Amino acid sequence: MADTTIKVDRAVRDRLLELARERGMTMRDLVAELAGATPTQDELRARYEATKAYVEEHFLGRPYTEEDEAAGEKAWADVAAGRLGEIQ
Repeated sequence: MADTTIKVDRAVRDRLLELARERGMTMRDLVAELAGATPTQDELRARYEATKAYVEEHFLGRPYTEEDEAAGEKAWADVAAGRLGEIQ
């Protein structure tokens, strides 16, 4: 594989170097790891569609609706705000 150069500010370079050292790896490996761990928009869409299909098949037994999405968002907001007690 051919190498290339990525130009970044000195502060960014220093930060990447520090992160790599903390993980016991090279900066090259760190950048590769970060790039591999960050999904593209297409990958996120595919992940969403796969998750939606799984939920529809295994939990809902019907298509996932906007009402389901709104209810889920409300539940997460309630959890984050501490408004939900133990789920039974």
